[in-house]
Amino acid sequence: MRAGVAGGVLGTLAVAGASASSANAAEPVTQTLELPTLTADLAAQVAQSADATQQAAANYQLQAERDAAAAKAAKQAKSDLAEAKKKAEAEAKKKAEEAAARKAAAERASRSTARTTLSASTGSGVSASVSTSTSTATGSAAAVISFVKAQIGKSYVMGATGPSAYDCSGLVQAAFKQVGISLPRVSQDQSTAGTQVSLSNLQPGDILYWGGAGSAYHVAVYVGDGMFVGAQNPSTGIVEKPLSYDPPTGAVRVL
Repeated sequence: MRAGVAGGVLGTLAVAGASASSANAAEPVTQTLELPTLTADLAAQVAQSADATQQAAANYQLQAERDAAAAKAAKQAKSDLAEAKKKAEAEAKKKAEEAAARKAAAERASRSTARTTLSASTGSGVSASVSTSTSTATGSAAAVISFVKAQIGKSYVMGATGPSAYDCSGLVQAAFKQVGISLPRVSQDQSTAGTQVSLSNLQPGDILYWGGAGSAYHVAVYVGDGMFVGAQNPSTGIVEKPLSYDPPTGAVRVL
């Protein structure tokens, strides 16, 4: 019986020792298994962080490319707009010049028609001969002539009264204003502003008109020697021309 008890006690101790040994032996295994798990998690986090950084860099690059493309498109649009504006202005200028040329041609044709009609009509009181007097202007006439000659080369602008541009009646009105004479503003009224004189008896300073007295469509100033100065049209501006260039249909004298 003692031998059996002793054997049981020894067996119990052996089992306990084996259990203790097993427990002590298991600890290193458990610790060894945890290290790879921690290392794998850390690697995953690092990889995820790297992906996020790379994605952010890609996003920044894409945005930079979009901004550059937008800036280039805006610059091109501005250039295209400037070019279109330049072409539109050139086209508008060209059309304005063509319109002015057509208007000048129409005025010339109208004057020619009016002269033909007046010449063909009877009892018109307009002489076919035109004076080429070489008399020298003096006094107020000289001042009027000096003024209109000083304007030669300036522009013709409809409705203008100086000093940089005139229309025909604006020039005549400004010339006589220099000597204290106030003339009406338009050609129709200026053609009846003084005493009607024959074209064969012109004197420097007389007002020439084209069309009928009271319905004239153009006026100029006779400056002597068969010449006149007038604001003709947008194409020629203010010029000095011989009477043969555009023969008038009548004249009035206010000096």
